[in-house]
Amino acid sequence: MAAKYIAIEGVTGVGKTELSRLISEHLNARQVLEEPEENPFLPLFYEEPSHYGFQTQVFFLLSRYRQQQELHQIDLFHSVVVSNYLFARDRIYAHAVLNDDELALYEHLADTLQEQIPRPDLVILLQDSVSHLMQRIRDRGRGYEQVIDEEYLSRLSEAYTHFFFHYSETPLLVVNVSEVDFEGNSEDLEDLLQQIESPPAGTRYYKPVHVGA
Repeated sequence: MAAKYIAIEGVTGVGKTELSRLISEHLNARQVLEEPEENPFLPLFYEEPSHYGFQTQVFFLLSRYRQQQELHQIDLFHSVVVSNYLFARDRIYAHAVLNDDELALYEHLADTLQEQIPRPDLVILLQDSVSHLMQRIRDRGRGYEQVIDEEYLSRLSEAYTHFFFHYSETPLLVVNVSEVDFEGNSEDLEDLLQQIESPPAGTRYYKPVHVGA
């Protein structure tokens, strides 16, 4: 059975929202997006991570929890849901930015909420180099993101790698986006859609259709 609930993950700037839009359009799916601009602590966090990390993570955790609860009421006209985040994403960021005392409190709250969250049928993990991520962040021009530096992105990338190396809760499809152009190359997108529509199982590594051809 093909995946009905797909979550797309990856480090800031990797292209999660754009790919979720493309997949949603082609599968006539309901798109569920996180809305970072609604977090009042996020600009403050990028300026002073040590002072605003906990507030930022808890706001995201509760906001994503509320949004995930709404998935239980999916309308009948959309049989597939595509999200640009996995609920567990917040743990990755929390481990990267919180101190031990903050993390212990955060984990207690997250564990309580996690039990009530629906699991995706498939997680798509997007990966790219830090230099490419930095360029995308600069190009999209969000004011509060312009203070992000390579050290922070490197630390975040390492946290993602560690988390998904041990990840086994759902089927996982790993995609290196430096090798593909899903928006500009219809062949790349069609190839990915074929893999999404096949029964998900275990961990797979996406190989672009043009590689080795």
